[in-house]
Amino acid sequence: MTHTEADIPRLNPGRIERMRELLAVAFEPVELVITDDSHKHAGHGGGAQGHGHFSVRIVSPKFAGMLPLARHRAIYAALGDMMTDDIHALAIDARAPETTA
Repeated sequence: MTHTEADIPRLNPGRIERMRELLAVAFEPVELVITDDSHKHAGHGGGAQGHGHFSVRIVSPKFAGMLPLARHRAIYAALGDMMTDDIHALAIDARAPETTA
């Protein structure tokens, strides 16, 4: 189904919940905060297709020893099809507990 920018406010709460579920299963985080930033990007190309803009802060022991790029790739993999079907942009702050500041 094709969505438009007008659909984003209705769709994003469910998207955030699905993101939370997927990330919790994959990483068992000690901290997980997902923010809907779509309103900051109204009229932006990704919004025109009904995809959302989000920020994620996630702290998980599973990130220990991983470089930032590897952490990002792991998050993209955990979100799977959401990265193409629901998410236009994702700002990521992913850390292991010992690196939080």
